[in-house]
Amino acid sequence: MGGYASGGKMNFDTAIKHVLQIEGDYSDHPDDPGGKTRFGITEAVARRAGYRGDMRELPLDLAKRIYRVEYWDAVRADELPAGIRLVMFDAAVNSGVGQAIRWLQRAVGAADDGVLGPRTLAAVGALSADSVRMRLLAQRLRFMTNLPNWGSFSRGWARRICDMLET
Repeated sequence: MGGYASGGKMNFDTAIKHVLQIEGDYSDHPDDPGGKTRFGITEAVARRAGYRGDMRELPLDLAKRIYRVEYWDAVRADELPAGIRLVMFDAAVNSGVGQAIRWLQRAVGAADDGVLGPRTLAAVGALSADSVRMRLLAQRLRFMTNLPNWGSFSRGWARRICDMLET
């Protein structure tokens, strides 16, 4: 997956492959506030998208459509520098769109209101993608270490951050 930080092509099709590999198939971990998930899509998100079946049977094509609309498009990934698209997408998937945007805003010195508007995009464009990526990942890791379920998920989350650093 190398090369993206320095401006390689990063689009939804590439990003979704990465996220699906990390998220895996079905999970219902007692320490995960998301509850039942498949491909990383929580039951609540699947229900909002109109899915009514058993989460173990959530179709992959529906999961991809949800990811596109609810996460990729929601963080305006196509408008971001290629070097931070995957990091923002993954952050939104892991911790929610609003939280990912606030991390980005803090990373670039913008008001952290959770709205990715023209001021935030301008602040992002004023810095190198590598600088933004590193600062965003620092914000994310700092936040995660304070979560009550850090003990249960710290290894996986730390590895996820490491993957983002190496990507």
